[in-house]
Amino acid sequence: MTTAQAWLITGTSSGLGLALTKEALAAGHHVVATTRKGTLPIEDPRLTVIRLNPADREECRRAVEEAYRVTGRLDVLVNNAGYGLVGAVEEISETEARDILDVDLLGPLWMTQAALPIMRGQGHGHIVQISSTGGVGAMPFLSLYNAAKWGLEGFSEALAAEVQPMGIRVTLAEISAMDTQWATSGMKFSNPNSDYDELREQVLGTAAVPWPSEPGATGGGTAPDDIARSILTHVAADSGPLRLVLGDGAAEQITTVLERRKHDYSTQPGFQN
Repeated sequence: MTTAQAWLITGTSSGLGLALTKEALAAGHHVVATTRKGTLPIEDPRLTVIRLNPADREECRRAVEEAYRVTGRLDVLVNNAGYGLVGAVEEISETEARDILDVDLLGPLWMTQAALPIMRGQGHGHIVQISSTGGVGAMPFLSLYNAAKWGLEGFSEALAAEVQPMGIRVTLAEISAMDTQWATSGMKFSNPNSDYDELREQVLGTAAVPWPSEPGATGGGTAPDDIARSILTHVAADSGPLRLVLGDGAAEQITTVLERRKHDYSTQPGFQN
């Protein structure tokens, strides 16, 4: 492989996707970036921007084909497109449940399926699935987001074992809170049931739905540029972990979840040390 690679990154209009696009271009790579509108405020001869609805399997296939047509190869696929949904399980409508699973879980599946024949033919490739600490644990009012990320983690772990003999790497980037608009203007909310207001205030700090936020406000956390640079460093390495833990507090959050899970199992027959 040459130093310059061909990257395909979904969900690049803002946040981590935009940061990854800029960092990959700065590193000398060719980037095919997808957005729902098909535009980006970047001018670079090595950048191609295409429109993609990640919930549409046929559009995902066409996006991968277009990326390969433009670059003649596909070295790195980053499945970043996704969003959050706030709502208690009882509050979530069928449409809301299907919509978030279509984008956050099935979108990466469709993109991965379309990319694998190309990568298999090349004898190399790297699929980076943008997961979250929410793909390890779960919390009240983020159940469907957690469900999508847990599903992403499940199929990607199986995928990694399936394609490793073919020279294809898989990475699950488990990221803590980032300083983006994901948790503010980028968040979707189910219609609230007032019976959950007391718990909502305890867990989220407010019973208001949607929660108050100023225009342009971000959720705080690690800068997406820092996360993007860490992902590029990981991809450039010859090897690395399946699960790449990134962001302030991520390791502590995951450790807490795993210890709680271990304790839960340890109280049952057959699991005692």
